[in-house]
Amino acid sequence: MSAHRVLILSVSAGAGHVRAAHAIGAYAELEFRDVETLHLDVMDCASTAFRKLYTDAYINLVNKYPQVWGMMYQITSEARADAVMNQMRRAIERLNTRALRQRIAEFAPTTIVCTHFLPAEILMHEIRRGRVHVPVWVQVTDFDLHRMWVMPQMTGYFAANDEIAFRMHKADLPSVHVTGIPIMPAFAQSLDRATCARELGCDPHRRTLLLMGGGAGVGKLTEVAESLLAIEADFQLLVLAGKNASALAELQQLATRYPARLFPQGFTDQVERVMACADLAITKPGGLTSSECLAMGVPMIVHSPIPGQEERNADHLIEQGVALKAIDAIAMEYRVRELLAHPDRLARMRERTRALARPHAALDVLRVVLAKA
Repeated sequence: MSAHRVLILSVSAGAGHVRAAHAIGAYAELEFRDVETLHLDVMDCASTAFRKLYTDAYINLVNKYPQVWGMMYQITSEARADAVMNQMRRAIERLNTRALRQRIAEFAPTTIVCTHFLPAEILMHEIRRGRVHVPVWVQVTDFDLHRMWVMPQMTGYFAANDEIAFRMHKADLPSVHVTGIPIMPAFAQSLDRATCARELGCDPHRRTLLLMGGGAGVGKLTEVAESLLAIEADFQLLVLAGKNASALAELQQLATRYPARLFPQGFTDQVERVMACADLAITKPGGLTSSECLAMGVPMIVHSPIPGQEERNADHLIEQGVALKAIDAIAMEYRVRELLAHPDRLARMRERTRALARPHAALDVLRVVLAKA
């Protein structure tokens, strides 16, 4: 048996929590020979009905009714932890995730790290009942601290930046560490732009914009791409369509009208190699995606933030001078035109990304966790 057995718990409500868990596990495998890790998605230990409600309902809500989600985010963040609503919610969560306790017992971890508040809430109850006796850590995966993440019974917390750490201290949370948001080891590599550009078939010496639709390829990618390509300036456009086959086909058709300017890409697990070719990324401001862009030195134009956590992420990025915000397609075109016309401004934004980047966040998390195991 390994000297350290680290259980990493995430929830597949959005991709970021799972990606952060994967990053911690990947660094453990690379850097620590005496560490065994197991990543569990809590939804794999939940009842079918609860899983569908928790994940599908969240995704549908943020996509179709984002303002409703924004109100819920604010209301739940302001609610007292001992409010009847919260007590009932936690009871329902425990009832529908009873298999998680068995999986924890089977692995017998020496330490647990949660990249979502749900497993932390479940474990808080287990700690109070004397059924969990190992350290439990919580990694917050946005540039914000929602009250649902606040659980004093945890061993410690990992924050994205100093401001979030300050909020954690104000909430009387124990053992707060500023590490950044965990991203995969690949984003800490020094990649050669020319080599990566050759792989994509684009020109490494030409200004390059990257339009990102996420792993699912969400958003009106073809419409946005077409509006950008109408700008009379010397640049090329990379578009990540993710798993959206129809969007990819539309983009490939559009590329025939813009040879050597538009380069559509499907799903890839090597996003870092695409980012290595980019001078500017146009993306939603998810915590993980934003952290990846910072690590790769790519400034951002952020758009369509989910009300709540992504709005806070966008605020942080804009305040730090590494991003601009586009409220609609017209604003996006204007921002792109401005940055293309003023490369010195884009260069300053790029320099700021290097100051904020935390490519080794997952490794720093593991060092703390293992030192205090």
